[in-house]
Amino acid sequence: MMKITIEQSALLKALAHAQSIVERRQTIPILANVLMEATAGVVQLKATDNELEIAEKVPANVEEPGAVTVPAHKLYDIVRRLPEGSALSMVYSEETSQVNITSGRSKFSLASIAPEGFPSMAREDTPFSFELPAAELLGLINQTGFAVSVEETRYNLNGIYLHEKDDALVAVATDGHRLACAKTAVPAGAKGIPGVIVPRKTIGEVAKLAAENVETIKIALSANQVRFQMGDVELSSRLVDGTYPDYEKVIPANNDKELEADAKALASVIERVSVVSEKSRGIKLSLSENLLRVSAAASDEGSAEDELDAVYTGDALDIGFNYRYLLDILAQIQGQNVKIMLADSVSPVILKDAENTSSLFVLMPMRV
Repeated sequence: MMKITIEQSALLKALAHAQSIVERRQTIPILANVLMEATAGVVQLKATDNELEIAEKVPANVEEPGAVTVPAHKLYDIVRRLPEGSALSMVYSEETSQVNITSGRSKFSLASIAPEGFPSMAREDTPFSFELPAAELLGLINQTGFAVSVEETRYNLNGIYLHEKDDALVAVATDGHRLACAKTAVPAGAKGIPGVIVPRKTIGEVAKLAAENVETIKIALSANQVRFQMGDVELSSRLVDGTYPDYEKVIPANNDKELEADAKALASVIERVSVVSEKSRGIKLSLSENLLRVSAAASDEGSAEDELDAVYTGDALDIGFNYRYLLDILAQIQGQNVKIMLADSVSPVILKDAENTSSLFVLMPMRV
């Protein structure tokens, strides 16, 4: 038995977080459900996919304490369609295995599964515990997350590599075509943390939660597990079991040619020119003294060319790139100008924010 009354907007926010964890296609029925545990004055919602778990507490009027699991996406769809600010009553009967939901004149009944079978992630001892401002963690994620590999066969690249180096907390991601590296001052408690790979899905959920007016995020870390505490929300995740490649070997050391250009202007030029290279995704950058020409050509799509002023005094050079990869990097340049360091037309290039040395990007050229 469980009987509660809860405010719609508070429940909706927690359900939005929970249902985001739940995969829509499930082979284990109970993993499609959210666990609701009611105790004095509070209901805790918990959802998991067996790799990632979220738990969040919501204030409620608890008339009968108890626990139940309910289909996460169905409950979310019901609650978000109820009038904003309304109250809803939820009653669970073990005899019928149904959860009855009432709000005003609206009535719903959902099938449930006994909570005893709901899996819970074992909590490991976490020898490292530290705090980061949400804006700093979000910055690390945004500046590197786009480069995480989506190829499941390269499982050790399916996340952000988080580690401590030279008194900095460093985040790295690569998919073999581009690499992104960002760092911030190492917080108290993070000195000496093991290098860990935080999974792609976990990173995405942390980014969404960190953007919700959270000021500080508490992070607890072991060699196999990480926990993020954000207000009333706790996100626990297994780490990727693998060894991250030595990314520093990928960063060129002898790129002696340097181009500096307005990052937004360059992105605009690339977006215009790329209209004719949607299939091939290839564009060519032609560098000459204080001028950058961007062009694209495809036999079945047409051709385009545009140019912009830039600071460059090296030898003339043509180099091709996947325009989407280049745009992804330019989107992370916070200052006005981007610096591009090159060696020749076939070697990887380094891109940096001209005003911010805390991030670095490497991009492989392509033949165009």
